[in-house]
Amino acid sequence: MASRSEEELYCSVCHDIFKNPVVVPCSHSFCKDCLKEWWRQKQSQACPICKTISSKAEPPVSLVLKNMCEAFLMERDQRASGALCSLHSEKLKLFCLDHQQPVCIVCRDSEKHTNHRFRPIDEATQQRKKNLQGTLEPLKEK
Repeated sequence: MASRSEEELYCSVCHDIFKNPVVVPCSHSFCKDCLKEWWRQKQSQACPICKTISSKAEPPVSLVLKNMCEAFLMERDQRASGALCSLHSEKLKLFCLDHQQPVCIVCRDSEKHTNHRFRPIDEATQQRKKNLQGTLEPLKEK
């Protein structure tokens, strides 16, 4: 679960770390592409959170937020690349689909994971994220 300060780096439209964050007059921030698409779908320049109408077709980029997101992503990538298996002290590069957990190369070849299915951890992460977004989509419409 994300910490409170970490949650501030997530776009409330796509539920991902901001990409090219912009700020609307009511002070809410969104990914530039998310906001444009939201406005296109709603045929209105209303804030997705508070519904305040924006008079600006091109909201300004939030450089502070952009820099914070970039720093957070770099730190997260460094932490992820350093994630080690507690049994073998090897990098966790794979995801066991049968046990739904990250594993190292040694774990993959162990008896515990015989005949299991694996994916590269990045691929499994993207698939899981896609599934969660699909689950959240009907809730966003309510």
